Amino acid sequence: MAQTLRPTTGSRTGGRWITFLCWFTVVFEGYDIVALGAALPTLSGPVGMDLGALNVVVTLSLVGVGIGAAIMGPISDRFGRRWPLIVAALSFSILTLLIPVFPDPFAMGVLRLLAGIGLGGCMPVALAMIQEAAPPERRSRANGFVMTGYHVGAVAASLIAILVGDHWEWLFYGGLGGLLLSILMFFRLPETAEHITQPVPTVEQGEKVGILDTLKPKYLRATIGLWVANFMGLVLVYGMNSWPPKIMNAAGYPVADSLVMLFILNVGAVAGITISSRLADAKGIKGVTTIWFVVAAILLAAMSIRIDSQLVLNGVVFITGLMIASGNGYPGVFFLYAGAAVLGAIVMLQIPVPKHRTSD
Repeated sequence: MAQTLRPTTGSRTGGRWITFLCWFTVVFEGYDIVALGAALPTLSGPVGMDLGALNVVVTLSLVGVGIGAAIMGPISDRFGRRWPLIVAALSFSILTLLIPVFPDPFAMGVLRLLAGIGLGGCMPVALAMIQEAAPPERRSRANGFVMTGYHVGAVAASLIAILVGDHWEWLFYGGLGGLLLSILMFFRLPETAEHITQPVPTVEQGEKVGILDTLKPKYLRATIGLWVANFMGLVLVYGMNSWPPKIMNAAGYPVADSLVMLFILNVGAVAGITISSRLADAKGIKGVTTIWFVVAAILLAAMSIRIDSQLVLNGVVFITGLMIASGNGYPGVFFLYAGAAVLGAIVMLQIPVPKHRTSD
């Protein structure tokens, strides 16, 4: 039944379903990760959970994200994109719905670690699917479009956190949306053409490329640079979406203002991804990414200064979110994130440019 209902990848309808479903998968990923950060002030305040234990919960969630990102890519290379993405979305949605059922730091830590594996697997598989479905000249834009989903989900989580107040449980019922999406994916998400007709990727002269090949001298410099730059980017995106509500609350800002800042940060991130992806297609990825890292470092360092004007603060947060799109205490944590951005810029500068790209 599923085979007859599901569109083919080569059709226009199939490409649209891939775009639609990958984007919404990343929306729910962003929502899920930010929901925990948005709930921290309430969980450690009115609910009375130990802040140290909650920090462990957030850390375990991010550890799970790292594990998922590391293992799901090779799995999807071997077995195709469709099923790994469905399983990842289904797993984190169910585990998120269980959080209000077990409001205990230990149980929450276990659930978030397991959910993090699914969450971490969604982004790389969704990006791989959209890359394989998009025309070569539009791949940066297609990548950027899918990544905006993360921040749209984060915007939704911050808005819902403002609306529900101390009723933190409602934040995690968003997992129901991911559950329904998983069912839709089962019926409508096609496998990409590369995994139907070309299961083994190739480069020039028919050379087979695997994970270990990226460590050969020919690719090593670029591999290390891309790994470090991507890691620093993830530190900024996931870190700035997990900790700020509690950090800014500890710095003396009201909880409501902290959640508004989280909302503005992610609105800026959506704008940043949209602008940077178009610039990357037109001017080259390396130069645009390096500039984004440098400006993000400056703005993150500026956020370590307490700003009493709400308008000025929101402006700085918005622009910071725009630039970070590509210690957990105030104000030192912002210097930590600024350092991550500086390191990202440095490694981007040493990555060699492919010979067919001259705009960098």
